[in-house]
Amino acid sequence: MSTLNQQYEERVRPCIDLIDSLRSLGVEKDLALPAIAVIGDQSSGKSSVLEALSGVALPRGSGIVTRCPLELKMKRNKEGEEWYGYISYEGHEEEIKDPAVVEKKIHDAQNRIAGKGAGISDKLISLEIGSPDVPDLTLIDLPGIARVAVHGQPEDIGEQIKGLIQKFIKKQETISLVVVPCNVDIATTEALKMAQEVDPGGERTLGILTKPDLVDKGTEETVVAVVHNEIIPLKKGYMIVRCRGQKEIKDKMSLSEAIEREKVFFRDNLHFQILFEEGYATIPKLAENLTLELVHHIKASLPRLEEQIEKKLARTQAELDKYGAGPPPDAAERLSFLIDRVTAFTQDAISLTTGEELKFGGRANIFATLRKEFAVWKEIIERSGVTFNWNIEKEVAQYERKYRGRELPGFINYKTFEGMVKEQIKQLEEPAVMKLREVAEIVKKELFMLAKSSLVGLPNLIRTAQMKIEAIRKEKEIEAESMLRTQFKMELIVYTQDSTYSKKLGKRKREAEAAFLNSTLVKTSTSSTASNNDTGATLKEMIKHLKSYYQIAGQRLADQVPMVIRYQMLQESAIELQREMLKMLQEKEKTEALLEEDSSIKTKRVELQKRHKRLSRARILLTDFSMNIYNFSATQQKCKP
Repeated sequence: MSTLNQQYEERVRPCIDLIDSLRSLGVEKDLALPAIAVIGDQSSGKSSVLEALSGVALPRGSGIVTRCPLELKMKRNKEGEEWYGYISYEGHEEEIKDPAVVEKKIHDAQNRIAGKGAGISDKLISLEIGSPDVPDLTLIDLPGIARVAVHGQPEDIGEQIKGLIQKFIKKQETISLVVVPCNVDIATTEALKMAQEVDPGGERTLGILTKPDLVDKGTEETVVAVVHNEIIPLKKGYMIVRCRGQKEIKDKMSLSEAIEREKVFFRDNLHFQILFEEGYATIPKLAENLTLELVHHIKASLPRLEEQIEKKLARTQAELDKYGAGPPPDAAERLSFLIDRVTAFTQDAISLTTGEELKFGGRANIFATLRKEFAVWKEIIERSGVTFNWNIEKEVAQYERKYRGRELPGFINYKTFEGMVKEQIKQLEEPAVMKLREVAEIVKKELFMLAKSSLVGLPNLIRTAQMKIEAIRKEKEIEAESMLRTQFKMELIVYTQDSTYSKKLGKRKREAEAAFLNSTLVKTSTSSTASNNDTGATLKEMIKHLKSYYQIAGQRLADQVPMVIRYQMLQESAIELQREMLKMLQEKEKTEALLEEDSSIKTKRVELQKRHKRLSRARILLTDFSMNIYNFSATQQKCKP
């Protein structure tokens, strides 16, 4: 049937076998494979073309006869080898010894998958045929496009079929083989419209004209123009075939006889003989052309296919790593597994709270969040200082009424200084406690998320860890609050090192002197106001002291409050969590409950493992194929004279 030379035949079958093997692995669940999908309106002659190519009868009749995608794998045997067939679907596989029963086997498969009646399904039926009389070719037959629902069909059957067809032909890896009868206007056919929607440039669409014997007289030249790519151009062009008609099928005309009659029809037809001479007509020429197209398409797709497999494998492995291996069946191994998971989690908790890189829980950086929170705390102190400065300057004029006791003008009581400092520092105590609670909540949420990511798939263990995190948060928050309140009690003892205070005060005085020198306003005083000016000067001196000391105390609190919070809510909490989780492991009776796995996680892991397995096998197949091609090319080069 094929005129391909021996050298090409040695390279054709491996290409098609490669894709068939990848499809049989189920790789098409993960990525698109090169394919030729056969589409056409109902009664377009699609089944007749496939029968002529495969040599076996396929489901026929009125209405929808192809109710599931049918992968038709044809393998050309050597002369003298016996015919064989295999059909497989949904895990069922069956050998077919008689080509006469193929149609019934497909009917049975469709009924099992799509139910008895006229419904459709997107689940694939795979039919493999080996014979000396078939081309090396794999096609996917899709349901014929229906416009109106008939008895027993859903009202939206037409849309269902279109959706199924689009699922296949929208993939860039699929060549659309559009079957159109010669006796209809090609521009109005739904199948060609659908192909044009997903392939507007006609890059991966090939047209097949059928039923040339039914064409109206006077329209033959239009048919020739279509095949010559002059009406609706397609990059892959058109072919024309004549298959058995209904009467010839009833008369039990053999497919081999039908092919001979087809040859005679085109050779002797006044209008179509030119198409025969140019190689655009007959089933054998179609088979040869389709084989060439498929092999070329496969080779062009291989680099992208290899790239897709590598990316999918990497993503699948990353997901598997996230879900982990799951609890082993052996009792001793289960305990070790639990210890390992808990140890990894608590180690990550410590790493999280010390700013180290996590091993299993991702890349959380809690310090970036806390740094912002502690910066807000420093802003609270600074705003309070600004308010304090404004208030004490405002109160200088009211000193006589508000603060002065029995002292003479010019004297300032140290207790007054202390009182004003203490009053201001007390105002920072509640904001500090509030900041503690905010940070405690942030830390709790981070540890909760860490438990979910580190202990993924073990809901009871996650809940147990989160209960312990919550209990520890409450305990450490109480301790931290106690430390903070003690800190504020200590801050009511007005103290700092002499040298520190002297530096701050000296800086403040220099700033005041500079401000005075820049002032252009000179006030004159009278003897009647001298005492008030003396008091004012002394009060302004006290302002320098107050501002200097508040700056020292504020800096102390800006650092000390975050340190207390970090110590209790991070460092101590993580250590306590580790202690509590390891203590829990000693309760052997709870082991099984803690190891109870989330069923959805288990199902997802199994799916990922299967995907990883088939993608790994696919990568091996592609590698072997590439090596064989390389070796074949190298051998050919050596054989050249």
